[in-house]
Amino acid sequence: MARTLLGALFNRAVTATQTPVPFTSRSQSYSGGLFGSNRTAEGQMRAMSAVGTLFAIVDRTANATALVDWKLYRKAKSGRDEDRAEVTSHAALDLWNTPNKFMPRQEFVEAQQQFFDLTGEAWWVIARAPGVKLPLEMWPVRPDRMTPVPNRDNFLKGYVYTSPDGEQIPLELDEVIQLRRPNPLDPYRGLSPVLSILPDLDTGRYAAEWSRAFFLNSAQPGGIIEVPSVLSDQEFDELRARWSEQHKGVANAHKVAILEQGKWVDRTISQRDMQFVELRGATRDAIREAYGISKSAIGDFEDINRATALAAKAWFAEQQTVPRLERIKAALNHELLPLFGAAATGLEFDYEDPTPPDAETEATQLTARSNAAAALVKVGFDPAGTLQAVGLPDIPYAGMPTAPPPAAPAAPVASWDETVAGLLGEDIEAAMRWEAVAHMDDNTCQPCMDNDGQTYRNRAAAYKDYPDGKGYIHCIGAEYGNECRCKVVKRRKTRDDE
Repeated sequence: MARTLLGALFNRAVTATQTPVPFTSRSQSYSGGLFGSNRTAEGQMRAMSAVGTLFAIVDRTANATALVDWKLYRKAKSGRDEDRAEVTSHAALDLWNTPNKFMPRQEFVEAQQQFFDLTGEAWWVIARAPGVKLPLEMWPVRPDRMTPVPNRDNFLKGYVYTSPDGEQIPLELDEVIQLRRPNPLDPYRGLSPVLSILPDLDTGRYAAEWSRAFFLNSAQPGGIIEVPSVLSDQEFDELRARWSEQHKGVANAHKVAILEQGKWVDRTISQRDMQFVELRGATRDAIREAYGISKSAIGDFEDINRATALAAKAWFAEQQTVPRLERIKAALNHELLPLFGAAATGLEFDYEDPTPPDAETEATQLTARSNAAAALVKVGFDPAGTLQAVGLPDIPYAGMPTAPPPAAPAAPVASWDETVAGLLGEDIEAAMRWEAVAHMDDNTCQPCMDNDGQTYRNRAAAYKDYPDGKGYIHCIGAEYGNECRCKVVKRRKTRDDE
């Protein structure tokens, strides 16, 4: 029967613009009309293309839901998600990745999510080949064309799809999957946020139309032309035509009006008095309130910084995208997978978490878990089991690290002269450039005589014993009232040095 439905959907595409045969399903009436006067599912869907704020909300939520990746898992005996095994090849996974040959999963999810956000319902129709029980295709269909068939004993008997040309096609329970936001007044249908804001949608649309008409009609409030006598039809048509020609449109704004008869009377109301800017802002707030959407979620970044933007992104994922994904996940696991029989036993679909990671929170949690693991191991708990208990990954335990061997003493650093001498191939003696010279006589003390001829590598070393180049620091002549007469001089090269 699903193939018959698909024929009604696509083979009769030429009749898609025809108005479907009206029918009633409990709380939802499907007929003509627009917005506030029309509470039908069709009217709710049409509102998306008529009100910019509603379009932005539905488009953003549908796109965010469709972009999330999905995987198929085999459940673990432990019941923990981290113990599941991924299944990369299965008919159910193939069907979900390519619901039909005309749309990939992303487009399928986006379309059904638009239906859900606008009407509170999303419908998947299952297609099978003759004689084959396994689902081969899935199609998202318009909620206004689907009607549940209640049953007194079993709650629900089936469904009826009404094609664009009015043909009604019965569908079995295993041919349809319905996602819905529960309706407190009707257990068979969903509840749309659009129904709660229909007057606001009308207000926003009328405000936009008023503003448009304001500029098309000379960019001035309307007025009245008073004439002293009754005009004939010809005179009336001529006056109206001439007035429109001279003053209608933005290009003719503020032109001087010349009236051969009659006078112009301004209306007292003005654009400022109507406060349409504030009115449209209040309408946008009402629409966002119905969907629980923040300003930043639809691109209004006034008074926002990086920190609040990241917080808003995480909030949107947690409060808007995840609930929608959970509803789809329930439909996949509890309604689609059972259609594959025993081959799907123990399997479950799951989505990749769309919530962006919080680096600060993750770092804090990692530190706390590491400290907890260290404390448990210190008092004797098994290291491998401890990591699992505190939520850390399984890391091979190699035991306590051994103390590092003592570092070898550092080799003495050669002086600059020694380094240079080594590079030049000279020995240490040849590098001695300064020499102590003692003044030898009967008054020369023993320390000065002993140090006579002492050589030094450089001027700094020589001046350390002979400040300013003279006067040996160990001289004892001062004890006898004699000043030291020793000095250091630059050493001349000798034949042996050469």
